[in-house]
Amino acid sequence: MSAIEPTPAAAPVPGINGARIGVITFPGTLDDRDAARAVRLAGAEAVSLWHADASLQDVDAVVLPGGFSYGDYLRAGAISRFAPAMTAVVDAANGGMPVLGICNGFQVLTEAHLLPGSMVKNDHLHFVCREQSMIVENARTAWTNEFRRGQQIKIPLKNQDGQFVADERTLDELEGEGRVVFRYDGWNPNGSRRDIAGITNDRGNVVGLMPHPEHAVEPGFGPASAEGPRSGVDGLAFFTSVLSSLVHA
Repeated sequence: MSAIEPTPAAAPVPGINGARIGVITFPGTLDDRDAARAVRLAGAEAVSLWHADASLQDVDAVVLPGGFSYGDYLRAGAISRFAPAMTAVVDAANGGMPVLGICNGFQVLTEAHLLPGSMVKNDHLHFVCREQSMIVENARTAWTNEFRRGQQIKIPLKNQDGQFVADERTLDELEGEGRVVFRYDGWNPNGSRRDIAGITNDRGNVVGLMPHPEHAVEPGFGPASAEGPRSGVDGLAFFTSVLSSLVHA
């Protein structure tokens, strides 16, 4: 289990003192510390959760971070779906708890049937790593309420199993119900159906996306923006959004 070391956080957002967001670590997880730092920068407490523990330690929300859990054996996310922690996550999500799946976390959410569809190899069969532009299609979820619909954001992307696929009926349902949350802008980096970069469940508390918002939360470490190189912080709004949703729940 990787320890999440304490690091300085930004001043807490008014009204969310005491919010606790769990970050689950699976064998092969890479971005748990980055996700935990994003949580702290947003103003909440990051709680380290281990995949083999059934307890979520009374957290208010959960992040499934990126990586290659169990080496992506069988399928990406297929083994992690059976972790004791995921049994608790499924129950909590069905009860309304906000859950965010980032990259491998998105893959786990589809394997756990908290989100529809599946993730397969990129259509070009290569790993891709780039600063990715996206359009916000749904700004009403627990993780996107501080964006505006139609907003263009830039988030780092890195994956090899990032192609979102589903049958036409499922895709039509996602479109018709407003459950497409993000769409790739400019170039589709992995061949995902209908340029879909992220989706939500019908309740809006579970969101999965392939790009990595935790890598765009503080100046000097994010993607390029109008303010200059590495100045992009579009990812921080994911984490402040969930805190706002907890305040108004």
